[in-house]
Amino acid sequence: MANKNTEAFKQPLWINNPVLVQILGICSALAVTAQLKPAIVMGLSVTIIVAMSNVIISLLRNTIPNRIRIIIQLVVVAALVTVVSEILKAFAYDVSVQLSVYIGLIITNCILMGRLEAFAMQNGPWASFLDGIGNGLGYAAILVVVAFVRELFGSGTLFGFQVIPQACYEAGYLNNGLMIMPPMALILAGCIIWYHRAKNKDLQEN
Repeated sequence: MANKNTEAFKQPLWINNPVLVQILGICSALAVTAQLKPAIVMGLSVTIIVAMSNVIISLLRNTIPNRIRIIIQLVVVAALVTVVSEILKAFAYDVSVQLSVYIGLIITNCILMGRLEAFAMQNGPWASFLDGIGNGLGYAAILVVVAFVRELFGSGTLFGFQVIPQACYEAGYLNNGLMIMPPMALILAGCIIWYHRAKNKDLQEN
């Protein structure tokens, strides 16, 4: 049991990462990774929501009628998304404005529904919690890597603070405007997926 719980947490972090292997949550990588701060907040929000919704559905799994299980799952996720959205508005309003509608769209994130159906409906609360944390952090890690590269080379900043010395600009260095455009997020995600597949050849399809 301990090994199963460990695998549920560790596998999504890299080997079975939901973005790299299952190609889920790609839209977020395009939409919220122009800067590092909103990417981190989005990643943590999804992690919390996946973990908590997994636990709730796991606790209710034996009482949910099969014919309405998807509706119940959506209601649970929508309630958690609403709570997280209100907390962000109260304590991190600027980031909430940056994320705009994308926090609400967590409801439609395929990672959540996928984990609820594939894992929480068949496993206990603790294993489901670990699975949710693992998948959430695996998703968040990709957002953070993409956002780090895009903000650094696109704006010359990290967390809004200038990190590329002014002397570099005076010497002729220019920020890469392409980095802050959505297509570059897709290109960077594609590069990470390529690296992941190259390092894990057993995951490649024959």
